[in-house]
Amino acid sequence: MLWSASVINGYSIAASDGRLGGVSDFLFDDGTWRIRWLVVDTGKWLSGRKVLLPPAILGRIDPEKREFSVKLTMQQVRDSPAIDTDRPVSRQLETNIYDYYGWSPYWGNGLFTNGYGYVGDPVGGNPFVLSQHPQPPPDDPQRDDGDPHLRSAEEVNGYHIHASDGEIGHVAGFLLEDADWSVRYLIADTRNWWPGKKVLISPRSVCEIEWGKKLARLDVDRQKVKDSPTYDASTIVDRAYDEHFHNYYSHRREDARRDDRLRPPSGVGK
Repeated sequence: MLWSASVINGYSIAASDGRLGGVSDFLFDDGTWRIRWLVVDTGKWLSGRKVLLPPAILGRIDPEKREFSVKLTMQQVRDSPAIDTDRPVSRQLETNIYDYYGWSPYWGNGLFTNGYGYVGDPVGGNPFVLSQHPQPPPDDPQRDDGDPHLRSAEEVNGYHIHASDGEIGHVAGFLLEDADWSVRYLIADTRNWWPGKKVLISPRSVCEIEWGKKLARLDVDRQKVKDSPTYDASTIVDRAYDEHFHNYYSHRREDARRDDRLRPPSGVGK
């Protein structure tokens, strides 16, 4: 099932013996587009301390109560390794958390799993297979001493989006797949370019993110984005929508490849 990250923000986390706090952010891997951690604000219980929990331990989701259940006690969370959310999360800190709870880290088998089993991309292809990460960009001071691929969803909200031929809008949210906790779509608000339209962008279309400039670059042009299916909060993003979205971009890619084949070589016909 797809969830808007903005909807899940604020959901309570219920331990076996009480309420731990509420979801305040998501940390995702910018190479695999998978959620690694939920950031949980413990509020008055632990004087505003924040803790990290992997999506793998989330139990039943109760939309009516706006709550996740977890098989942890409040004392376990109280005694968990402290984190400084003002600094990047290091692999050492992640290791400390996994060791403390006795969990198997997601990097142990090369694929993040959460008990549901891996679910592939229903629109064809698989953008979430782990691959070699690029080197961290030199203009990203926030990555010092931290994992260069771990990113805050709250931080990326508002990033500018550029198509291959110019700016088209900004990131206005994320749609998350709870079967494997991947980022299925970025929500793009294009009102600064043309009025009143939001569209979905697949992470597969993101060819580069310039973290220092707060800018995401796409491998598609502005017209392709403009003509793509409109999205609003009432849109049901189900398999039919996925297929429509996939077919639209597949046809446009086929047209582009055909145009490239028909285009004469440089210098021919002059």
